[in-house]
Amino acid sequence: MLTPIELIKATVDGMAARGYGRIVNITSSAVKAPIDILGLSNGARSGLTGFVAGLARSGIAAKGVTINNLLPGSFDTDRLRSNFDVVAQKTGKDPQAVAVSRARLVPAGRFGTSEEFGAVCAFLCSLQASYLNGQNILLDGGAFPGTF
Repeated sequence: MLTPIELIKATVDGMAARGYGRIVNITSSAVKAPIDILGLSNGARSGLTGFVAGLARSGIAAKGVTINNLLPGSFDTDRLRSNFDVVAQKTGKDPQAVAVSRARLVPAGRFGTSEEFGAVCAFLCSLQASYLNGQNILLDGGAFPGTF
């Protein structure tokens, strides 16, 4: 939480002075649905989200600067695959079976790709996203169980 806040504070005024800037914080879907075993992480991410919400509404968007948060769910990454390996070792299951079982929990039936993640992030940084500000963009294949 502290590092992104300090980085934002160090750069946002320069962006505003130039009349353009995009800040995208990559946090986690845990901002909307906290993970029970990640209490400290949940708290830090919520703190960053609150800071962004306040700053994004402070008038910087009128100076061409937007701040948004990208909240990824499960993406096909080395970290996710290593988690499957750990679960497989603990349960005696095949890592691929663990992955298939976990993918079934995502309404999309699969994990996200780095290309999909990059495309959404690029959009948030584009001119076309100049009216999108102070938002939490959930990118999770439909896994979040809520309406809002």
